[in-house]
Amino acid sequence: MKIITPICLIVLACFAPKLSSGQTNSAVKKGDFYFAWGYSREAFSNSDIHFKGANYDFTLEDVEAHDRQSPFALNPYFKINQLTIPQYNINAGYFLNDKYAIALGWDHMKYVMDLYKTVKISGEIDLLESPYNKVYQNEDILITPEFLTFEHTDGLNYANVELRRFDCLLNRNKVNINAISGLGIGVLYPRTNASVLDMERADQWHLSGYGTAAVAGINATFFDHYFLQTELKGGYINMQDIVTTYDDADRASQDFFFGQWNVTFGARFNVLKK
Repeated sequence: MKIITPICLIVLACFAPKLSSGQTNSAVKKGDFYFAWGYSREAFSNSDIHFKGANYDFTLEDVEAHDRQSPFALNPYFKINQLTIPQYNINAGYFLNDKYAIALGWDHMKYVMDLYKTVKISGEIDLLESPYNKVYQNEDILITPEFLTFEHTDGLNYANVELRRFDCLLNRNKVNINAISGLGIGVLYPRTNASVLDMERADQWHLSGYGTAAVAGINATFFDHYFLQTELKGGYINMQDIVTTYDDADRASQDFFFGQWNVTFGARFNVLKK
């Protein structure tokens, strides 16, 4: 499915009929407001993760991770009190003119570190009766649950503001097809589920860093108000203040790139019309 989206973008851009010189982009207009809700899949680059506390200070290199989307079913995707369980996206925007919209978004991604992978470790661990006590110098270590679990699963929350551009590709019989492009910045507000060296996890909301991303997609609007949308988003995340335990001295930090495929649906109406 991640291959289908960019193919659709290319095909529509090449074969969609051109608008006549007097025709406007009726899919969007100045004063339009929209709200969209949908779901996503993510991919993450490898990252170095630094863990620091009162009795340990070490870095794991090239740690792998994956997302965790809920299997598609009636529950939770169509059950009101379970809608926020899957990886979801919220986006709301206001059109400044007939092409550009300023949008606020909340991307609820999930980041899960891969277990039972061998990575390089450097640093020192000096905890009471820990089997991992040692000074490490670029040595191999197997990531097991007894050593470390590390997830942003409630979630890797990216609150963002974007400038989005809409270009009409097709306008016919109450169906409008638009190409979308945009850039955005935001902050990361995760609820991290981590168990470092078998210590109690904190699992609390915390402002942990920042991110930036670009987006491209296709919007299909029906009867001037309702739409389906598919997007590809890619960007960079830097989190230098991740809470891992209830001890204020315990922190983790990492940065990585991410890719995201979104499918959303929503509605649009004009707030300037009487």
